[in-house]
Amino acid sequence: MTRDDNNENNSTTAVADNSGSAPPPHTPDFDSIRQLSPYGAEYWSARDLAPLLGYDKWQNFEVAINRAKTSCEQVGQIVGDHFTGASKMVTLGSGAKRTVKDFILSRLACYLAAQNGDPRKPEIAAAQNYFALATRKTELAELKEAQDERLYLREQIGESNKSLNEAARSAGVLPQSFGTFHDAGYRGLYGGLGIDEVKDRKGIPAKEDLLDRMGQAELAANFFRITQTNEKLRKEEIIGQANAIKAHRQVGQKVRKAIEDIGGDMPETLPAEPSIKPLLDEKKKKRKKAIPPPGQVAFPMEDTTAPIIGTGSEPNGGEE
Repeated sequence: MTRDDNNENNSTTAVADNSGSAPPPHTPDFDSIRQLSPYGAEYWSARDLAPLLGYDKWQNFEVAINRAKTSCEQVGQIVGDHFTGASKMVTLGSGAKRTVKDFILSRLACYLAAQNGDPRKPEIAAAQNYFALATRKTELAELKEAQDERLYLREQIGESNKSLNEAARSAGVLPQSFGTFHDAGYRGLYGGLGIDEVKDRKGIPAKEDLLDRMGQAELAANFFRITQTNEKLRKEEIIGQANAIKAHRQVGQKVRKAIEDIGGDMPETLPAEPSIKPLLDEKKKKRKKAIPPPGQVAFPMEDTTAPIIGTGSEPNGGEE
């Protein structure tokens, strides 16, 4: 055998040794067992999840689930919202079918089950990473959705206040009395507190617009107050400044009573939210850019008819 033959054999042996090294561990595909309810809520079957977490015996995984339930309660969550008892039909080795115990798990429940699992299992680390990242993404999406709804309500109130001002003017409210007119609506809804008093109670600077610091629920209550007062002034053809002011306060009181009847939080007790004004200003700038210079045609896909929220002043219903 020549030296070249020996070198070739040694090289082949070396390659064979490298190819025999252990492959990297397989990452469980948790998305493959994710399910959706008829209402669009995602969930996982504990029976499907157990093998992906490295559990061969259901009894061992059930121990982790029980620990996860305790953790769920300790972080202030309702256990029943995340761990729902269920049953699952399985096929035995003999081909017979049997109903076994199962749990319907939310994303948080899966994360807590992984947190309370056997840390020696590599699948547990993969699950912790997957469900932690996915939970954070879900939280951010929910925050974005809530922010968009809040922004939408704030814009709708701006437009509705303009319409209410027109109705009040037609009823005989003088321009210098618009502040009193709008304050009456707040006093009815906020249990006698006017705009300045509500700001003081919530720790909102006097120069800030109260509406910009309201959360979604508080904005919705005020939107209802404004639209219903508008309808009342127009349909009942109320005439006279004093009558219009009285009507606005009465509508505010009725909205407050409705909140009380359904067990909601009174608006003056709701905390002030971070100002939404920067988002309003940003949207206003985008709309201005969408309006072309004189003689230039706007892009077909641009919405140039959307209302632009004005600045106004407090007498116009809290629009600053």
